[in-house]
Amino acid sequence: MTRLKIALMAGGDSPEREIALQSAAQIESALDHEKYDITVIDLHHRDWHYTAPDGRQWQVDKNDFSLTVEGERKVFDYALIIIHGTPGEDGRLQGYLDMMGVPYSSCSMTSSVITFDKVTTKRTVAGRGINLAREIFLCKGETADPDEVIAEFGLPLFIKPNASGSSFGVTKVHTRDEVLPAVEAAFAQSDEVLIEECIEGREMGCGMMVAGGREYLFPITEIVSKKDFFDYQAKYTEGYSDEITPAQISPEIAEELHRMTRIAYKACRCSGVVRVDFIVTPEGKPYMIEINSIPGMSAGSIVPKQAKAMGMTLGEMFDLVIADTCRK
Repeated sequence: MTRLKIALMAGGDSPEREIALQSAAQIESALDHEKYDITVIDLHHRDWHYTAPDGRQWQVDKNDFSLTVEGERKVFDYALIIIHGTPGEDGRLQGYLDMMGVPYSSCSMTSSVITFDKVTTKRTVAGRGINLAREIFLCKGETADPDEVIAEFGLPLFIKPNASGSSFGVTKVHTRDEVLPAVEAAFAQSDEVLIEECIEGREMGCGMMVAGGREYLFPITEIVSKKDFFDYQAKYTEGYSDEITPAQISPEIAEELHRMTRIAYKACRCSGVVRVDFIVTPEGKPYMIEINSIPGMSAGSIVPKQAKAMGMTLGEMFDLVIADTCRK
Protein backbone atom coordinates (compact mmCIF):
# COMPACT_ATOMS: atom_id res chain seq x y z
CA MET A 1 0.00 0.00 0.00
CA THR A 2 1.32 3.42 -0.95
CA ARG A 3 1.36 5.69 2.06
CA LEU A 4 -0.05 9.22 1.78
CA LYS A 5 2.87 11.64 2.07
CA ILE A 6 1.76 14.15 4.71
CA ALA A 7 3.52 17.37 5.64
CA LEU A 8 2.54 18.08 9.25
CA MET A 9 2.84 21.87 9.25
CA ALA A 10 3.76 23.19 12.71
CA GLY A 11 5.33 26.14 14.50
CA GLY A 12 4.39 29.41 12.84
CA ASP A 13 5.21 33.04 13.53
CA SER A 14 2.85 33.93 16.39
CA PRO A 15 3.36 33.80 20.18
CA GLU A 16 1.45 30.48 20.02
CA ARG A 17 4.35 28.83 18.17
CA GLU A 18 5.42 26.53 21.02
CA ILE A 19 1.87 25.31 21.60
CA ALA A 20 1.57 24.49 17.89
CA LEU A 21 4.75 22.42 18.05
CA GLN A 22 3.35 20.53 21.05
CA SER A 23 0.09 19.93 19.15
CA ALA A 24 2.02 18.60 16.15
CA ALA A 25 3.97 16.14 18.31
CA GLN A 26 0.71 14.86 19.78
CA ILE A 27 -0.86 14.39 16.34
CA GLU A 28 2.24 12.72 14.87
CA SER A 29 2.18 10.09 17.59
CA ALA A 30 -1.59 9.58 17.20
CA LEU A 31 -1.58 9.00 13.43
CA ASP A 32 -1.18 5.55 11.86
CA HIS A 33 2.34 5.50 10.37
CA GLU A 34 1.48 2.42 8.32
CA LYS A 35 -1.11 4.52 6.44
CA TYR A 36 0.76 7.82 6.37
CA ASP A 37 4.33 8.89 5.61
CA ILE A 38 4.49 11.83 8.04
CA THR A 39 7.09 14.60 7.99
CA VAL A 40 6.94 17.40 10.54
CA ILE A 41 7.71 20.73 8.88
CA ASP A 42 8.53 23.64 11.19
CA LEU A 43 7.53 26.99 9.68
CA HIS A 44 9.14 30.13 11.03
CA HIS A 45 8.86 33.09 8.66
CA ARG A 46 10.66 32.01 5.43
CA ASP A 47 12.36 29.08 7.13
CA TRP A 48 10.36 25.89 6.39
CA HIS A 49 12.45 22.98 7.52
CA TYR A 50 12.46 19.33 8.51
CA THR A 51 14.78 18.31 11.33
CA ALA A 52 16.29 14.84 10.84
CA PRO A 53 16.87 12.51 13.82
CA ASP A 54 20.58 13.43 13.70
CA GLY A 55 19.71 17.12 14.14
CA ARG A 56 20.43 18.23 10.59
CA GLN A 57 17.82 20.46 8.97
CA TRP A 58 16.53 20.26 5.41
CA GLN A 59 14.59 23.05 3.72
CA VAL A 60 11.26 22.64 1.90
CA ASP A 61 11.34 23.66 -1.76
CA LYS A 62 8.38 26.06 -1.90
CA ASN A 63 8.38 25.95 -5.71
CA ASP A 64 6.74 22.52 -5.70
CA PHE A 65 6.15 21.79 -1.98
CA SER A 66 8.81 19.10 -1.86
CA LEU A 67 11.60 18.03 0.46
CA THR A 68 14.91 16.50 -0.58
CA VAL A 69 16.87 14.61 2.09
CA GLU A 70 20.17 12.90 1.21
CA GLY A 71 19.31 13.13 -2.49
CA GLU A 72 15.86 11.57 -2.04
CA ARG A 73 13.05 13.89 -3.12
CA LYS A 74 9.57 13.73 -1.64
CA VAL A 75 6.65 15.72 -3.06
CA PHE A 76 3.93 16.00 -0.43
CA ASP A 77 0.40 14.79 -1.20
CA TYR A 78 -1.27 16.49 1.75
CA ALA A 79 -0.76 19.18 4.41
CA LEU A 80 -2.03 18.73 7.95
CA ILE A 81 -1.96 22.26 9.36
CA ILE A 82 -1.54 22.68 13.09
CA ILE A 83 -0.33 26.27 13.28
CA HIS A 84 -2.18 28.53 15.72
CA GLY A 85 -2.01 32.14 14.56
CA THR A 86 -0.15 33.28 11.46
CA PRO A 87 0.43 31.87 8.85
CA GLY A 88 -1.76 28.82 9.56
CA GLU A 89 -4.89 30.19 11.18
CA ASP A 90 -5.19 33.43 9.21
CA GLY A 91 -5.41 31.83 5.75
CA ARG A 92 -1.97 32.67 4.38
CA LEU A 93 -0.69 29.10 4.28
CA GLN A 94 -3.98 27.87 2.81
CA GLY A 95 -3.60 30.35 -0.06
CA TYR A 96 -0.16 28.93 -0.89
CA LEU A 97 -1.44 25.34 -0.73
CA ASP A 98 -4.39 26.22 -2.97
CA MET A 99 -1.94 27.52 -5.58
CA MET A 100 0.12 24.33 -5.24
CA GLY A 101 -3.00 22.18 -5.62
CA VAL A 102 -2.32 20.43 -2.30
CA PRO A 103 -5.31 19.39 -0.13
CA TYR A 104 -5.16 20.36 3.55
CA SER A 105 -6.89 19.66 6.84
CA SER A 106 -8.15 23.04 7.97
CA CYS A 107 -10.70 25.66 6.94
CA SER A 108 -10.23 27.25 3.52
CA MET A 109 -8.31 30.48 3.02
CA THR A 110 -11.54 32.50 2.93
CA SER A 111 -12.98 30.85 6.03
CA SER A 112 -9.68 31.28 7.90
CA VAL A 113 -9.57 34.99 7.10
CA ILE A 114 -13.11 35.39 8.45
CA THR A 115 -12.63 33.39 11.64
CA PHE A 116 -9.20 34.84 12.54
CA ASP A 117 -10.57 38.38 12.36
CA LYS A 118 -12.84 38.79 15.40
CA VAL A 119 -14.92 41.69 14.11
CA THR A 120 -15.41 40.01 10.72
CA THR A 121 -16.53 36.84 12.50
CA LYS A 122 -19.09 38.85 14.46
CA ARG A 123 -20.37 40.61 11.34
CA THR A 124 -20.66 37.26 9.53
CA VAL A 125 -22.76 35.55 12.19
CA ALA A 126 -24.79 38.63 13.21
CA GLY A 127 -28.51 38.37 12.56
CA ARG A 128 -28.44 34.55 12.52
CA GLY A 129 -29.74 33.92 16.03
CA ILE A 130 -26.36 34.12 17.80
CA ASN A 131 -25.92 36.43 20.78
CA LEU A 132 -22.87 38.71 20.63
CA ALA A 133 -21.28 41.22 22.99
CA ARG A 134 -21.43 44.86 21.89
CA GLU A 135 -18.11 46.34 20.80
CA ILE A 136 -16.17 49.43 19.73
CA PHE A 137 -13.74 48.81 16.87
CA LEU A 138 -10.47 50.77 16.68
CA CYS A 139 -7.90 50.93 13.87
CA LYS A 140 -4.22 51.77 14.33
CA GLY A 141 -3.85 55.44 15.21
CA GLU A 142 -7.30 55.67 16.77
CA THR A 143 -7.93 55.85 20.49
CA ALA A 144 -10.87 55.70 22.86
CA ASP A 145 -12.26 58.06 25.45
CA PRO A 146 -12.34 56.03 28.68
CA ASP A 147 -15.34 57.96 30.02
CA GLU A 148 -17.38 57.35 26.85
CA VAL A 149 -16.43 53.66 26.81
CA ILE A 150 -17.46 53.17 30.44
CA ALA A 151 -20.68 55.13 29.91
CA GLU A 152 -21.48 52.78 26.99
CA PHE A 153 -20.44 49.41 28.45
CA GLY A 154 -19.82 49.89 32.16
CA LEU A 155 -17.10 47.98 34.00
CA PRO A 156 -15.49 45.52 33.76
CA LEU A 157 -14.90 45.27 30.01
CA PHE A 158 -12.55 43.42 27.68
CA ILE A 159 -9.99 45.02 25.39
CA LYS A 160 -8.43 42.64 22.88
CA PRO A 161 -6.52 42.49 19.58
CA ASN A 162 -8.82 41.95 16.62
CA ALA A 163 -6.54 39.24 15.17
CA SER A 164 -4.61 37.23 17.72
CA GLY A 165 -4.95 33.97 19.62
CA SER A 166 -4.44 32.40 23.05
CA SER A 167 -5.52 35.65 24.74
CA PHE A 168 -2.28 37.47 23.89
CA GLY A 169 -2.82 41.20 24.39
CA VAL A 170 -6.24 40.67 26.02
CA THR A 171 -7.00 42.66 29.17
CA LYS A 172 -9.99 42.51 31.47
CA VAL A 173 -10.34 46.13 32.52
CA HIS A 174 -11.74 46.95 35.96
CA THR A 175 -10.97 50.68 36.28
CA ARG A 176 -10.97 53.80 34.13
CA ASP A 177 -7.18 54.15 34.39
CA GLU A 178 -6.68 50.71 32.86
CA VAL A 179 -8.50 51.50 29.61
CA LEU A 180 -5.78 53.27 27.60
CA PRO A 181 -2.89 50.98 28.71
CA ALA A 182 -5.06 48.01 27.72
CA VAL A 183 -5.71 49.55 24.29
CA GLU A 184 -1.96 50.04 23.87
CA ALA A 185 -1.27 46.42 24.88
CA ALA A 186 -3.81 45.17 22.34
CA PHE A 187 -2.33 47.34 19.57
CA ALA A 188 1.07 45.74 20.31
CA GLN A 189 -0.43 42.46 19.00
CA SER A 190 -2.65 43.72 16.17
CA ASP A 191 -3.31 46.82 14.05
CA GLU A 192 -6.97 46.64 15.06
CA VAL A 193 -8.53 46.45 18.51
CA LEU A 194 -11.92 45.56 19.97
CA ILE A 195 -13.34 47.04 23.14
CA GLU A 196 -16.17 44.75 24.25
CA GLU A 197 -18.71 44.76 27.00
CA CYS A 198 -17.99 42.05 29.56
CA ILE A 199 -20.51 39.22 29.56
CA GLU A 200 -20.27 37.53 32.95
CA GLY A 201 -20.91 33.81 33.17
CA ARG A 202 -19.48 30.34 32.57
CA GLU A 203 -17.11 29.75 29.65
CA MET A 204 -17.90 26.84 27.33
CA GLY A 205 -15.96 25.35 24.42
CA CYS A 206 -17.85 23.47 21.69
CA GLY A 207 -15.91 21.35 19.22
CA MET A 208 -17.40 20.50 15.83
CA MET A 209 -16.30 18.61 12.74
CA VAL A 210 -17.90 17.83 9.40
CA ALA A 211 -16.47 14.83 7.55
CA GLY A 212 -17.87 12.33 5.10
CA GLY A 213 -21.13 14.26 4.91
CA ARG A 214 -21.73 13.84 8.65
CA GLU A 215 -21.76 16.45 11.42
CA TYR A 216 -19.92 15.65 14.64
CA LEU A 217 -20.86 17.88 17.58
CA PHE A 218 -18.47 17.05 20.40
CA PRO A 219 -19.36 16.99 24.11
CA ILE A 220 -19.21 20.54 25.52
CA THR A 221 -16.38 21.55 27.85
CA GLU A 222 -16.75 24.04 30.69
CA ILE A 223 -13.57 26.04 31.26
CA VAL A 224 -13.13 27.16 34.84
CA SER A 225 -10.18 29.55 35.01
CA LYS A 226 -8.42 30.20 38.29
CA LYS A 227 -7.30 33.53 36.88
CA ASP A 228 -9.47 36.59 36.26
CA PHE A 229 -10.27 35.10 32.84
CA PHE A 230 -9.04 32.27 30.59
CA ASP A 231 -5.72 33.91 29.65
CA TYR A 232 -2.56 32.31 28.21
CA GLN A 233 -1.33 31.09 31.60
CA ALA A 234 -4.72 29.58 32.44
CA LYS A 235 -4.87 27.92 29.02
CA TYR A 236 -1.46 26.28 29.05
CA THR A 237 -0.17 26.04 32.62
CA GLU A 238 -1.28 23.04 34.62
CA GLY A 239 -3.25 23.94 37.71
CA TYR A 240 -4.54 27.31 36.48
CA SER A 241 -7.82 26.01 35.06
CA ASP A 242 -10.23 23.12 35.32
CA GLU A 243 -11.80 21.80 32.11
CA ILE A 244 -14.91 19.75 32.70
CA THR A 245 -16.03 17.46 29.87
CA PRO A 246 -18.91 17.02 29.47
CA ALA A 247 -19.98 20.31 31.04
CA GLN A 248 -22.50 20.08 33.84
CA ILE A 249 -25.26 22.04 32.12
CA SER A 250 -28.90 21.43 31.34
CA PRO A 251 -29.87 19.62 28.12
CA GLU A 252 -31.59 22.83 26.99
CA ILE A 253 -28.41 24.92 27.31
CA ALA A 254 -26.33 22.19 25.63
CA GLU A 255 -28.80 22.08 22.75
CA GLU A 256 -28.64 25.87 22.38
CA LEU A 257 -24.84 25.87 22.39
CA HIS A 258 -24.77 23.15 19.74
CA ARG A 259 -27.34 25.06 17.67
CA MET A 260 -25.21 28.22 17.72
CA THR A 261 -22.03 26.24 17.03
CA ARG A 262 -23.62 24.68 13.95
CA ILE A 263 -24.84 28.07 12.68
CA ALA A 264 -21.42 29.70 13.21
CA TYR A 265 -19.62 26.79 11.51
CA LYS A 266 -21.84 27.02 8.43
CA ALA A 267 -22.01 30.83 8.28
CA CYS A 268 -18.21 31.13 8.34
CA ARG A 269 -17.86 28.27 5.83
CA CYS A 270 -15.70 26.22 8.18
CA SER A 271 -14.33 22.77 7.44
CA GLY A 272 -12.41 20.19 9.42
CA VAL A 273 -12.28 20.50 13.20
CA VAL A 274 -13.05 23.83 14.88
CA ARG A 275 -13.92 24.98 18.40
CA VAL A 276 -16.47 27.70 19.11
CA ASP A 277 -16.24 29.41 22.51
CA PHE A 278 -19.12 30.91 24.46
CA ILE A 279 -20.00 32.62 27.72
CA VAL A 280 -23.24 31.39 29.27
CA THR A 281 -24.85 33.96 31.58
CA PRO A 282 -26.34 32.95 34.95
CA GLU A 283 -29.75 33.14 33.23
CA GLY A 284 -28.61 30.49 30.73
CA LYS A 285 -28.15 32.79 27.71
CA PRO A 286 -25.07 31.92 25.57
CA TYR A 287 -22.94 34.62 23.92
CA MET A 288 -20.43 33.59 21.28
CA ILE A 289 -16.86 34.75 21.94
CA GLU A 290 -14.88 33.46 18.98
CA ILE A 291 -14.19 30.62 16.54
CA ASN A 292 -10.88 28.73 16.68
CA SER A 293 -10.35 27.32 13.19
CA ILE A 294 -7.23 25.37 14.25
CA PRO A 295 -7.83 24.51 17.90
CA GLY A 296 -5.05 23.19 20.11
CA MET A 297 -4.30 19.46 19.91
CA SER A 298 -1.68 19.13 22.66
CA ALA A 299 -2.13 16.69 25.55
CA GLY A 300 -3.84 19.37 27.62
CA SER A 301 -6.04 20.80 24.85
CA ILE A 302 -9.83 20.81 24.90
CA VAL A 303 -10.80 19.16 21.60
CA PRO A 304 -8.78 15.94 22.11
CA LYS A 305 -10.51 15.55 25.49
CA GLN A 306 -13.90 16.10 23.84
CA ALA A 307 -13.14 13.51 21.15
CA LYS A 308 -12.10 11.03 23.84
CA ALA A 309 -15.34 11.66 25.76
CA MET A 310 -17.21 10.90 22.54
CA GLY A 311 -15.32 7.61 22.14
CA MET A 312 -13.03 8.79 19.33
CA THR A 313 -9.23 8.82 19.38
CA LEU A 314 -7.20 11.71 18.00
CA GLY A 315 -5.96 9.41 15.24
CA GLU A 316 -9.50 8.40 14.27
CA MET A 317 -10.58 12.04 14.21
CA PHE A 318 -7.81 13.01 11.80
CA ASP A 319 -8.39 9.88 9.70
CA LEU A 320 -11.88 11.25 9.02
CA VAL A 321 -10.58 14.76 8.27
CA ILE A 322 -7.81 13.52 5.95
CA ALA A 323 -10.15 11.21 4.03
CA ASP A 324 -12.77 13.95 3.68
CA THR A 325 -10.41 16.68 2.48
CA CYS A 326 -8.59 14.32 0.09
CA ARG A 327 -11.96 13.49 -1.53
CA LYS A 328 -12.65 17.19 -2.07
